[in-house]
Amino acid sequence: MANSGPSFGLSREVQNKIDKKYDPELEERLVQWIIAQCGAGVGRPEPAKIGFQNWLKNGIVLSELINSLYATNPPIKSLKSSGMVFKQMEQISLFLKAAENYGVTKTDIFQTVDLFEGKDMAAVQRTLMALGNLAVTKNNGCYKGEPNWFHRKAQENRRDFSEEQLTEGKNVIGLQMGTNRGASQAGMTGYGQARQIINNP
Repeated sequence: MANSGPSFGLSREVQNKIDKKYDPELEERLVQWIIAQCGAGVGRPEPAKIGFQNWLKNGIVLSELINSLYATNPPIKSLKSSGMVFKQMEQISLFLKAAENYGVTKTDIFQTVDLFEGKDMAAVQRTLMALGNLAVTKNNGCYKGEPNWFHRKAQENRRDFSEEQLTEGKNVIGLQMGTNRGASQAGMTGYGQARQIINNP
């Protein structure tokens, strides 16, 4: 699985399109955030996509990242670096599950092979961006880093109306429904009569 050979033809075209979505500037911002969030102990990747992939590939840095977003009770209890492929993939899966529980939507979550085999590193960036956006939005004191690195997500803005206000609202006709003010039948002819054409000299 990890030793897939080179792709040819349509597979190569598809892979090239996916690769073009990868953003090197975003990579730098994400690296800065992960180091600010987890501390210098996580190291720094080699520049470029391959270096970024190799840095995150065993799942340890990702697990430390998600754990750092919790003040108490981190979601991933065991952080064990392993050279075994299935252990590394399992560690990535633990991160993905924890990210979903944190609030990242399923559509924003990458697949394990996207990272492990480098199939879609842009999807990995998308997941990390969504996680950063949520961390800034929650504003619970666990986010470390520049607040302008990520966008706040829209918050719910509930409005509670009294029964009286709701009853009053039923009596209002919205203008988008049309209005009959100023309408009259002046100048209209009855049905079935010929149209009158007036020639003005």
